[in-house]
Amino acid sequence: MSIQMALAGASAKPTGKRPHFLESWEAERSMAIALSLAGELVVTRQRLDTLERLLAAKGIVSREEIESFKPTKDEAAERGLWNQEFLARVLRVVQQEAEALTATDDSSENIAEELAR
Repeated sequence: MSIQMALAGASAKPTGKRPHFLESWEAERSMAIALSLAGELVVTRQRLDTLERLLAAKGIVSREEIESFKPTKDEAAERGLWNQEFLARVLRVVQQEAEALTATDDSSENIAEELAR
């Protein structure tokens, strides 16, 4: 998978309007980023805990071995790609806001309004 394809998938825009709960867009954006990070962290922590417990229980890998692990060049590159996808997901709301600022609304209603002027 290319980095462009991975980033495009990670930042896909959901359909419908984004709900707003707070008074300012800046607060909404910050909350969306924080909740996205929290969701990612919870899932990661649960999976990591499961793996570490299974590996230790079976005597395959100790927690000390996990702490001292050094990735290879290829493993580091794979982690780097994942990091970029992760940041694209976390900062999706900022990207979509920037896209909305540059997007034009060419709906038939807006075109009709412009022609009527």
